[in-house]
Amino acid sequence: MGVHSGQQYGSFRELDALWTTAEELGFDWVSLFDHYRPLLGDLDGPCLDSLTSLAALAARTDRVRCALMVAAPAWRHPALLANAVATVDLISGGRVELGVGAGGSDRGYEQFGIERPGAGERHEILDEYCAVVTGLLRQPSFSFSGRYYQLRDAHVSPRPAQPVPLTVGATGERKGLRVVARWADNWNTIVLPIPVYARKAEVLERWCSAEGREPTRIRRSITFRTVLSSSPSRTRERRQAYREGLGPEHPDLHEHLDADTPEELLDTLGRYAELGVTDFLLALRPPLDVETLEVFATEVVPALRGQASDG
Repeated sequence: MGVHSGQQYGSFRELDALWTTAEELGFDWVSLFDHYRPLLGDLDGPCLDSLTSLAALAARTDRVRCALMVAAPAWRHPALLANAVATVDLISGGRVELGVGAGGSDRGYEQFGIERPGAGERHEILDEYCAVVTGLLRQPSFSFSGRYYQLRDAHVSPRPAQPVPLTVGATGERKGLRVVARWADNWNTIVLPIPVYARKAEVLERWCSAEGREPTRIRRSITFRTVLSSSPSRTRERRQAYREGLGPEHPDLHEHLDADTPEELLDTLGRYAELGVTDFLLALRPPLDVETLEVFATEVVPALRGQASDG
């Protein structure tokens, strides 16, 4: 169970406080995203760098898995990412998890003049990206000859403290989920309607069969947002204020699960658990909603862990 914190904060101290709180509350995982400009709120507002922030947070935490979710190939060569991740893993004592994806919308492309290929090509690049990153992180010497990347007797040294798990974030049924089936230790999506998620899971299983992988070897995680409080009436009031602050067309709303009580949220998440989801990541953005974080940690997470144990 985890928190997807992002890094849309005006100071590192704010981000550090969130990670420290999440660790104290017993979460297993905390992650940053890999965007250079904010996804939500003021699009010209603050957005700390992902890898440098991850290194600092890895040094300042003791137990939680420290994740980047998900890295976009356009930002950096996969060998540079692999070297950085190996270093951060050593800093953390073997607690890093790496996520990669084809790369979603980001104003950084336009502002920084960085090319963003079309969707089809991005998934072809992602496939090679996964091959290079996993090869460098898991083999003492690695060579690769592809359309987009070429490496000859390449090394990452010192080696990471662990075989760094690879998360692939994807929902595309024709290309994205095939990359998941081929490379992922963990499949992540934002929360989708139950029938849609069920269909995606079935497609992934077909791709796993084609790639010769056992679907149960791939963990499944979803990232979602919600508002929780100590009482149903307070939850409804806070959720209404939250929605009014965003506006009716805000993309954040597509990731939101409405629940008046922790029990209602648990019931909803349990339906995803029945489809194989084991990791539930609460997405938070500033201003930090400490109340939701604490209620989720104390009243939902223990029951979710119990469901996983029973399964």
